[in-house]
Amino acid sequence: MMNKPTKPVAGAAVEGGERVPVLSLQNVFRSYAEGDGELEILKGANLNLYEGEMVALVAPSGAGKSTLMHLAGLLERPQGGEVIIAGKECSTLNDDARTAIRRTGVGFVYQFHQLLPEFTALENIALPQMICGLKRADAEDRARQLLSYMRLAERESHRPAELSGGEQQRVAIARAVANAPRVLLADEPTGNLDPKTSQYVFEALTALVRASGVAALLATHNMELARQMDRRITLRNGKVIELP
Repeated sequence: MMNKPTKPVAGAAVEGGERVPVLSLQNVFRSYAEGDGELEILKGANLNLYEGEMVALVAPSGAGKSTLMHLAGLLERPQGGEVIIAGKECSTLNDDARTAIRRTGVGFVYQFHQLLPEFTALENIALPQMICGLKRADAEDRARQLLSYMRLAERESHRPAELSGGEQQRVAIARAVANAPRVLLADEPTGNLDPKTSQYVFEALTALVRASGVAALLATHNMELARQMDRRITLRNGKVIELP
């Protein structure tokens, strides 16, 4: 392996002797119109996520996992409460400001890799950095470091169709952290993989979280993987509940 990925630029991790969460959802409410009424999904949900921590979000379909992830990633706005990322309250920011935070402060990994098919693995990782203003040579250098760290150095010139499912997801993970985000949100990142490949990808993701210090929230139905994370949470009656 080459050098570990660059650690994100961090705000104060400790304040007054206490850890400060990188991501904080405070008393968050979210509902959706349903016929003549409303379907309440989150009812005063609270969640703190800390630097270098991996938290598993395990809940049945319809409980609000996607809603919670969308709010945490600033893809939706809560109807009440606050979403705080790196100490900044984001709920009331305008769309441009939220987009700017999302572009550099939050990384996303989906169940389907969502790689751009016409670009190589290296280019898929370099492009988000170039969009944020990094010179191409610097972006490609960091992309190579990340590919090496994910044990994909020899695959940098391959397009997604030329990669296995596990390789595609590892490239997607590398892309998600390319801009050194503070928060990483992963929605069933191993859901389409066989058990052996799933474990391998999870171990690669874990190593990256520990090395970079990013705070990671992973929605998963895989209890075996969930048990390997630092904490497990679920959603019950619209609130976040810690699991043993």
